[in-house]
Order: sequence, then structure tokens, then C-alpha cells
Amino acid sequence: MRKGIVLIILGILTIMFGILFHLQGQAIVGPESSFMYSNPEWIQYGQFIAILGVIISVIGFVILKKN
Repeated sequence: MRKGIVLIILGILTIMFGILFHLQGQAIVGPESSFMYSNPEWIQYGQFIAILGVIISVIGFVILKKN
């Protein structure tokens, strides 16, 4: 049960970081001095990281429901 909760929290944090990186890549959030700011590569990286967070969270929910 504890593993599921930990994975859900980790997944939510990963989603939040992915959204932040995506927004920095689009030059919406963050300091202009950041290497991620207005960088198209970080738009894609952010999307990938957020999707990984969703996958981690779903795995956490599955583990939580099995117990």
C-alpha cells in the first residue's frame, strides 16, 4: 500500500516538473537567463516528462487498488 502512495506522489511531482519545463520551453515561465527558456527542445522534453509522470501515477493507482 505504501509503495502505491509513494508512486502516486512521485508521479504527480514528475507531472508538475514536466509542465514547468514545457512552459519554460515556450518562454511562458522562468527567467530569461535559463537555458530552457524559449528552447523548443524543452517543449518536447516537458511533454515527455509529464507523460512519464502520468504513467508512474497510474502504476501507483494500480498497486494501491490491488492491495
